Amino acid sequence: QVHLVESGGDLVQPGGSLRLSCAASGFTVNYYTIGWFRQAPGKEREGVSCIRSSSGNTYYADSVKGRFTISRDNVKNTVYLQMNSLKPEDTAVYYCAATRRGSTCPYAISNNEYPYWGQGTQVTVSS
Repeated sequence: QVHLVESGGDLVQPGGSLRLSCAASGFTVNYYTIGWFRQAPGKEREGVSCIRSSSGNTYYADSVKGRFTISRDNVKNTVYLQMNSLKPEDTAVYYCAATRRGSTCPYAISNNEYPYWGQGTQVTVSS
């Protein structure tokens, strides 16, 4: 059974850094495309980044490009999202999601391409 657990969310000051983890069980992350999404209060869920199965090619939304880095550890079966230079507008619940089906990653990211989701982790950027 596919299972995803996010962790690493916290309260951080603007300009700070966090690393989110997405621990996978029931499948091997190398064979699935993994995406990170976020949802701020009163806003729709948006795609942040994804890493393509096997190739490891990556995609970043314009809002995070140059600040966030997605990576995959096949030994730990975990995908990470390193977030630097955090801004108040990065405040949201962050979710990881997985799919083995075809997806637009690494050219784009879309909610409805991912059937498996974690429970989310809260990131708050505030002074």
